Amino acid sequence: MLKRSTFFLLKERNKLENVLNKSCVNENVCFIPGIESRGFIFGPSIALAIGAKFVPLRKPNKLPGEVISENYDLEYGSDCLEMHVGAVTSGDRALVVDDLIATGGTVCAAMNLLERAGAEVVECACVIEVPVLKGRERLESRGKPLYTLVDIV
Repeated sequence: MLKRSTFFLLKERNKLENVLNKSCVNENVCFIPGIESRGFIFGPSIALAIGAKFVPLRKPNKLPGEVISENYDLEYGSDCLEMHVGAVTSGDRALVVDDLIATGGTVCAAMNLLERAGAEVVECACVIEVPVLKGRERLESRGKPLYTLVDIV
């Protein structure tokens, strides 16, 4: 399994601003779902920059109250994302944020979860992309644009 870190971006303000500027291309986004855990670093900053709310998508049993969940397969096993029931309403438009896209499994699971709740995913943003694993193609086959800052080859 390939591991990469996005923390190098947090050292310099202009690199973090590049993430924000490259991600926020759709002005009609009303919320930013951030995928645990590094999506929690970038998601709130993007939400603040565009005046949107932030919705955390968490691993199982970490959110209090009633949740909806989405199970999904990864290249190395399986996992699950959860979101509070009522965190989004029908027709809310989302920009899904995570730190890295590889095969696209986690981002697609987030999109499935959000769409089941009635939200419309309009675009996705990840800091790092691993192009050889074709996650971008998976999102584009669903009609979702992907914005990234760094490619790892």
